[in-house]
Amino acid sequence: MTEPERPGERVVVGLDGSESSKEALREGLRLAQALDLPLEAVMCWEDPLLFESYRVVDPEEFRVASEQLLERTLAEVLGPERPARLTSRLLRGRPAEQLIECSEGARMLVVGSRGRGGVAGMLLGSVGSALVSHARCPVLVVRH
Repeated sequence: MTEPERPGERVVVGLDGSESSKEALREGLRLAQALDLPLEAVMCWEDPLLFESYRVVDPEEFRVASEQLLERTLAEVLGPERPARLTSRLLRGRPAEQLIECSEGARMLVVGSRGRGGVAGMLLGSVGSALVSHARCPVLVVRH
C-alpha cells in the first residue's frame, strides 16, 4: 500500500544544460517513477551584468535563450514523449535561491555536479554547496 501523496510533493531537478544536469534529469526521472511522484524540471536565468558588455543588452534575449535551452535539454534527455507528470519551469533569479525555494515540500532535489576531475572534481560548485546546506528537502548531487 502506498502512502497518499502530499500536496506539492514531487521530485525537483535543477537544469542548466550541462551534461551533469542532463544526467540529473535522468536520475530524477527514475526517482520520480520509483516513488510515483510528479517530476518538476527547473531552469533559472538571471539578468545580464551590464558592466560586462559594451553593447546594449535586452534581458529578454537571456530569457528566450534559457527557455530554448530548457526545451532542448528536455527533448535530448526525454525525447518527444514526455512523462505525463512532468512540469517544467523557467525562473528568473539566482539558481541557488530559486532552487532552495523550489525545494519546499519536495521529496528530493536533484542537481548535477559541476566538478572538473581531480581535486576540483571532489568539490561542489557554489550552487551545489548552497543547496546541500540550505535546501528544504534531501539533495542528490549526480556526477556525470
